[in-house]
Amino acid sequence: MLYTPRVLDALNGSFRILKSPAVDAPAAQRDPKVIATVSEMLSTIERDGLDAVLRYAADLDGWDGSDVTLTADRIARSGDALPAGLREAIELGAERTRAFADAQRSRLTDFETELVDGLAVGHRYVPVGRVGAYLPAGKFPLTASAFMTVNVAKAAGVPTVAGCTPPGPDGRPNAAVVHAAHVSGIDRLHVLGGVQALAAMAFGLLDDAPVDMLVGAGNAYVAEAKRQLFGTVAIDLLAGPSEVAVLADETADVTLVAADLLGQAEHGANSPAALVTTSEDLGREVIAEVERQLKTLGTRDIAGPAWHDFGSVTWAADRETAATLMDDLAPEHLEVMTSDDDFYHRRLTNYGSVFLGRWSTVAYSDKGMAGTNHVLPTAGGAKHSAGLSVSRFLKPLTYQRVSRDATPQLANAVDVISASEGMDAHRATAALRLDAYQD
Repeated sequence: MLYTPRVLDALNGSFRILKSPAVDAPAAQRDPKVIATVSEMLSTIERDGLDAVLRYAADLDGWDGSDVTLTADRIARSGDALPAGLREAIELGAERTRAFADAQRSRLTDFETELVDGLAVGHRYVPVGRVGAYLPAGKFPLTASAFMTVNVAKAAGVPTVAGCTPPGPDGRPNAAVVHAAHVSGIDRLHVLGGVQALAAMAFGLLDDAPVDMLVGAGNAYVAEAKRQLFGTVAIDLLAGPSEVAVLADETADVTLVAADLLGQAEHGANSPAALVTTSEDLGREVIAEVERQLKTLGTRDIAGPAWHDFGSVTWAADRETAATLMDDLAPEHLEVMTSDDDFYHRRLTNYGSVFLGRWSTVAYSDKGMAGTNHVLPTAGGAKHSAGLSVSRFLKPLTYQRVSRDATPQLANAVDVISASEGMDAHRATAALRLDAYQD
């Protein structure tokens, strides 16, 4: 269902769906076959260790070597194989993503305050010890993935960041992905893909200790592996397929709206793309324009099914209705192209990241040029969660320091509450300190 029943009932008559998804199901990655396959793979790898990892690497990725770890020298020289323009763009993306992460980190500060005389409390930010980053490099290598994961983890102060990236058809890793990892500060990089890569990092099978957290995007199997490994390790979030939504009025450029919808639809054939507009004419024009652009789009075999099966266009009677519909969608990427973008920026609360105005586009963030993170919640997750940021790699560890003089203010109340609960041992820890204070 495109919108939740609660919103459909509340807005009855104030909107009209101009194009519905052809598939009446969420584009979610919970295929029972995927779940079963991942479960079996993880169990096998946990039991058989690196031997199982290498068997899966050979069977699934065609890997025919024995050492999956790239040397530091090979990582450092990865940029030499790239065209100068691509190398410069990668280094620019790493620089901007790091600058934004550094700015975020500078605003996450330790503090201490005294709640009452003699009771000092506070927190200090401590980075996670070890992070494992998955760097996709399939049909469409996500070159900027290292910016969002490795780079941001390093900005948080994570001491060790290891990574895995799958081999290409020639058995070698994608040079652009490796160089992006290098300029982002990767400590170790392994040529492994899929479930076996995440399991190897989580179980500590690559001459490394087990990682404390797994991060990074991937296909349905990677997402499911992260879900099943959660608890053994922390994860960033369960993301995918990629989503985009555009909120537009009559002032929006039809060509740009259509292009931006297709820009995310080409991520995969099950990637949702939605338009909510207060102009019915614009909505119908965008539907026609998408079909026109698809005819010459090099990735139409992917973007076309995504648009036809999961694309939607909704007309809203007014801007408040439009905002309510969009908050119900809670998209991963949200573009706003209206005559009053500031209204929507103030009003909207459910999205992974918002792109304001006709000059903004999701691709600027996807490729690292905007500096913001593109690892974002999908499938409605933006209603309760934010995307990956420097804060995700930091633990705000709390502490308390109590003086003798503050003892009566704490111990008497704890004694009373513990007695009411029947928790004698808790009561004793407070009562003994109160007795010592009174002596």
